[in-house]
Amino acid sequence: MVQIPKKHTRRIIAVFEKIAIRKVYDIYKNRLLNLVKLTMKFGFYTLGCKVNQYETQAMEQLLTALGHTVADFSQPCDGYIINTCSVTAVADKKNRAVIRRCRRENPGAVIGVCGCYSQHDPAAVEKLDVDVIGGSADREAFVQQMLFCMENRTRGKILDEALKRRHFEVLPAGGLEGRTRAMLKIQDGCCNFCTYCIIPYTRGPIRSAAASWAVAQAKHLADQGYRELVLTGIEIASWGRDLPEKPSLAALVEAICHAVPDMRVRLGSLEPRIVTEEFCSQLKALPNLCPQFHLSMQSGCDTVLLRMKRKYDTARYLESVRLLKKHFPGCAITTDMIVAFPGETEEEFRQSLSFIRECGFADMHIFPYSRRPGTPADKMPGQHSNAVKEARSRQAAAVAEEMSVAFRQSLVGKELEVLFEEPEGEHFTGHAPNYVKVYVTGEALHNQVHKVRVTEVFREGVKASFEKIQK
Repeated sequence: MVQIPKKHTRRIIAVFEKIAIRKVYDIYKNRLLNLVKLTMKFGFYTLGCKVNQYETQAMEQLLTALGHTVADFSQPCDGYIINTCSVTAVADKKNRAVIRRCRRENPGAVIGVCGCYSQHDPAAVEKLDVDVIGGSADREAFVQQMLFCMENRTRGKILDEALKRRHFEVLPAGGLEGRTRAMLKIQDGCCNFCTYCIIPYTRGPIRSAAASWAVAQAKHLADQGYRELVLTGIEIASWGRDLPEKPSLAALVEAICHAVPDMRVRLGSLEPRIVTEEFCSQLKALPNLCPQFHLSMQSGCDTVLLRMKRKYDTARYLESVRLLKKHFPGCAITTDMIVAFPGETEEEFRQSLSFIRECGFADMHIFPYSRRPGTPADKMPGQHSNAVKEARSRQAAAVAEEMSVAFRQSLVGKELEVLFEEPEGEHFTGHAPNYVKVYVTGEALHNQVHKVRVTEVFREGVKASFEKIQK
């Protein structure tokens, strides 16, 4: 045994005391850091499509699963995530405005930007004093990068090459809000390369979720208490093309509807060419499929559709409309329309107005063409002035409103089964299977399904009553 002189004993004890104190400090420091991690607060701002909304909800779930909290974007938070859109130059302008305002109002917070805008132009985002830049994929890695940068007070970037993507990114489905309607992303990417659209470059090629995974997610959401499921994606009509045996979208919808018979299933936007006799015959046998179909159109004039490089003409589109109305009597068909596309003449615009009247849409979204740098349409001759865009938008919107009122008027006196969602003033509101908004007098109806009878057209929907319903 080594003998330690007494004169050194006090010094050695002091050293070991320091080591012990330091060790205890490190232990409690780590515990404190873990506590901070568990209580970090995030705010989200989402621009763009339903796919972005789905992916935001997935990131919220990833964070809450790690013990963090999600607050309103307007509240003071430790971190902010802005999920961007880049479908038009106008969308890019909105992205920049939101990012600048967030940094101005929250100088000490960590700000992360993801989505199509940062995928397409990360250099522009970097100039906006952003801490973390992500793209339109690998949301889990982006969330982890946010947490790392918040803990270490550093900056980071998570980006890839969209056109090289080959695998569908699995993300948790559902949301953090009241359990009424959930989205399930079944597909990502697009290979159409329409002349006005940047999305194939920001989202990459078609990738499909496995059918078994989608069915399992649908069952999970039903077990969580959701009453309606919306199948969404960048172009869901292309689901299955990249999978072995190339299964059809109709087969997936059939499998999901059978797996959750007590849950409504609603389809996202459809490419018109998918609507065939076989497609309609297969789907009309599903009682829980909502009879509302959003058929992508963009223009009702063949020459404009050709310049847009759409994959159909008005004759094929009208065939899809007629097939749906034949197999789903009374269904709601909705669409999008771009007005004042480069080179669109007054005659071409008149043809579009005539065509949408022939289709008889239940609802429409009217968009004035917005230039998107990096697309062929941006360099086309015949770019229209804002005055022309606004005038044509008003004309198209007026026709769309006429058709919407006519469709809702046709529902007066009919019974509808409504999934109620939230109070609105003195009414409680919800949506029918055809996605018409329904107003009733009542309260505490959240996430309940009730039959009502439509009494009148009201606001942007219809008013209904619980009276005179046959039990």
